[in-house]
Amino acid sequence: MTSGNYERIVEKISNISGIKKEEIEEKIKEKRSKLSGLISKEGAAQVIASELGVSFEDEILKLGELLPGMRNVKVLGKVLNISPVRSFKTKRGDESKVVNLWIADDSSNVRVVLWDTNHVALIEKGDIKDGTVIEIKNGSMRDNEIHLGNFSEINVSKETIEDIVTKKVFKEKEIVNFLKGESVSVRAFVVQAFEPKFFNVCPECKKKVEKEGDIFHCNTHGKVVPEKRAILTLVLDDGTESIRAVLFQEPLNKLGITDFEDLEKLSKQKGDLLGKEMIFSGNIKLNNFFNNLEIIVEDVNEVDMEETINKLEKSNS
Repeated sequence: MTSGNYERIVEKISNISGIKKEEIEEKIKEKRSKLSGLISKEGAAQVIASELGVSFEDEILKLGELLPGMRNVKVLGKVLNISPVRSFKTKRGDESKVVNLWIADDSSNVRVVLWDTNHVALIEKGDIKDGTVIEIKNGSMRDNEIHLGNFSEINVSKETIEDIVTKKVFKEKEIVNFLKGESVSVRAFVVQAFEPKFFNVCPECKKKVEKEGDIFHCNTHGKVVPEKRAILTLVLDDGTESIRAVLFQEPLNKLGITDFEDLEKLSKQKGDLLGKEMIFSGNIKLNNFFNNLEIIVEDVNEVDMEETINKLEKSNS
């Protein structure tokens, strides 16, 4: 969540409760201190809202204002794309369906998961398609997704949304405040780099292929000549905490890891990473083996010192 969206939530709490924003922010600060900083500002704001009896149920929230764990959310968004409808069997053996779609507004975008067959039917009949503006009521936030069940509503809206955010939005956060399911961006140092591992993918669909004798086989495209891919694990530290980071091909190239055939060059490129400070963006997942959070890095960027100075000046003004 950007700082602007956090400010809007504080403002909503202030408007509904009648308490000054400064007092609410002080309550948020105290709540975080009491919990030893183990809760994010956004999470603390949600707790304070609950304690003050403030509900967002009747408020149409911006997508960028949604927080993990929110219930009864009401949003408006334009459909960006819709995944194919997938059938599956429930634990009781019944046939059911699920479909995912992405919606966007002028603050962010989010994935919506439809489980109710009546909602799925709106997709199958073409009532909801790419470009449709929809209103969702009584949705639940699971990690960073809106899930709709039997008691949720999804309707075509006559509202128009012109300016939408189509790029994936990463929240600027400190590592110590990372939560499972979030898409985050953090400025951090590389403090450890492990040996890369290699695997083969299909040149068409880029999915992992299986080796059968001397032949590589893709489940979709059959016999293929594979492309070699690498995966590298790093440890990042931003001064608040450290975290395991997993990087695949494209972010690796942006880090300067480009030579996977020459082991000597590869070792030097890997060594050059140590102590390097960059901005890492990706998704927070739970590593079940280690039972720790890790970041699956999608993008890497150089630190823009001019932009950093401007942010510091704004925060101190």
